[in-house]
Amino acid sequence: MTTDNGDRSSPLPGLAASLAGLLADEGRVRAFAAVALGADSATRVAETAGLSPRETAAALRRLREGGVLTSGGDGSLAVAHDRLRRAARANRPAAGETDGSGADLVVRTFVRDGRLVRLPARWTRKKVVLRHIAERTFAPGVEYPERTVDEKLRAWCEDGDVDHVTLRRHLVDLDHLRRGAGVYWRPYPSQDTCTA
Repeated sequence: MTTDNGDRSSPLPGLAASLAGLLADEGRVRAFAAVALGADSATRVAETAGLSPRETAAALRRLREGGVLTSGGDGSLAVAHDRLRRAARANRPAAGETDGSGADLVVRTFVRDGRLVRLPARWTRKKVVLRHIAERTFAPGVEYPERTVDEKLRAWCEDGDVDHVTLRRHLVDLDHLRRGAGVYWRPYPSQDTCTA
């Protein structure tokens, strides 16, 4: 993904970069989803994901190498849930840990159970909430068609006072999302021009 300043570097740290790279390919996402939904062999993955045998083999090889899929003793495929849980716990802040800015309190006030209750009226708080949504929803540098962006943002807006179109517009206005040629992407953190 080339951005306004032409920078293609700015890698994500550790496992996040690995997962983003693995899931940046549609074939690998479809193969992973097929395994997550119960396909336990390459043949079943190909059928479920709608991939050719060659595409399936390549996707499964990369997903195994990336550590998100495992093979049982009988050769059956499974999601490496334990590894993903450990990685999630390793990246989670300790209980009571904050960034010192009060951002966690602002987010807890306006986001509940993964849903945006409403947008804050105060601009500084609004920026904190929008950054939180962008970081939890979109991987940096990954291109998303508008339909996918809308689907992801609708999930935040269920039972809330804000619609997904308004939310998308705010994310673009604050440069948490960029758009061009029919796609949207989140810039890498070092390229963000808006700070909370």
